[in-house]
Amino acid sequence: MRRSNWLYVPAGLTYLFLYLPIAVLVVMSFNAADTPYRLDGFGTAWYGKLFADRAVREGLVNTLIVAAGATALSTVLGTLLAVGLARYTRSKLLDAIAVAPAVLPDIVLAIGLLAFYTAVQFTLGRHSILLAHAVFGTAFVAAVVRTRLAHVDGSLEEASRDLGATPLSTFARITLPSLAPGIIAGALLAFSLSIDEFVIAFFTTGPDNPTLPIVIYSMVRFGVTPEINALATLLLAVSFTFVLIAQRLSRLTESI
Repeated sequence: MRRSNWLYVPAGLTYLFLYLPIAVLVVMSFNAADTPYRLDGFGTAWYGKLFADRAVREGLVNTLIVAAGATALSTVLGTLLAVGLARYTRSKLLDAIAVAPAVLPDIVLAIGLLAFYTAVQFTLGRHSILLAHAVFGTAFVAAVVRTRLAHVDGSLEEASRDLGATPLSTFARITLPSLAPGIIAGALLAFSLSIDEFVIAFFTTGPDNPTLPIVIYSMVRFGVTPEINALATLLLAVSFTFVLIAQRLSRLTESI
């Protein structure tokens, strides 16, 4: 049955609506003019000025520290959570609780984390953002790893235990290598979500060590400049690359 060509029209308009502003942003980041609203030739001068900005460099360092730490913590906790829910505990309630941080609105999660930090008198800073990002990162990693677990033959683990291997040895030598593509995909997804997350970081940060999205917000308050376009383009490229790699690994996981 042939598809009608007119069906491609709404799809094309939807993609145009979604990606045209992004394309304009990327083009304007190479603008040679001093204003972001008029294209006057092309150049990379704004990228040079971007890396010369001390606030941007410090924000980038803070973002990478937070993203790396949150990714490491999310990967370990998310993998253990996925294995526990899939292999040892079958509960719809626990499944819902595990995925809740990923589906809750960011503002709700941010306010809840801030209230918790205040209640336990936890100081705010890079460490508080790291732990906050690990909360929703764990949920995403667990979801990706569980997808991989659905394609892992459980009889291999049973055979390992029947041959006398301990549960820890079975996990390290059989389960973990089988889950490697899913674990890597989940880690990349958690990292890409952390580096450009703003709402939760804004609520859980301290007076010092702002992350890059918070630095961008402070810059935008005084007007959009080509420097901000350049910074947004770099963030877009990094996020897009990690998401593509994670998606590729997820497809590889499903095919194995």
